[in-house]
Amino acid sequence: MATYNVSVPNQSGQDLTAAQRQILYEQGTEPPFSSSLNDAKQAGVYVTADTNWPVFHSDDKFDSGSGWPSFTKPINPQAVVLKPDNSHGLGRTEVVSADSGAHLGHVFADGPEPTGQRYCINGLALKFISQEE
Repeated sequence: MATYNVSVPNQSGQDLTAAQRQILYEQGTEPPFSSSLNDAKQAGVYVTADTNWPVFHSDDKFDSGSGWPSFTKPINPQAVVLKPDNSHGLGRTEVVSADSGAHLGHVFADGPEPTGQRYCINGLALKFISQEE
């Protein structure tokens, strides 16, 4: 796996859109199939939109058909924190940034091998850093 320069200065939520703030800080969800990152196939790293914290690698991205960018695992085990989410009467597992605690999406046990996990992540919660950068 290649090494990527993801040492972008911490933005601490600066320059976020209202929709990004709603997703990251109010546990919102973007409409399915609305993110350009859903179909992205380039090699690189996905970082959080608020602090540029590396959370997912393109090698672990797959097309789940769900309408949101999906990954089989985080870039490393310390990149995200998993929390129980019983909102809306559903027993789900929320995925938050280990750096800022911002909401990224949810993880489900219906993904492909080798992990069997589907990290279903809001595209607005992420930024993509290409391998070429």
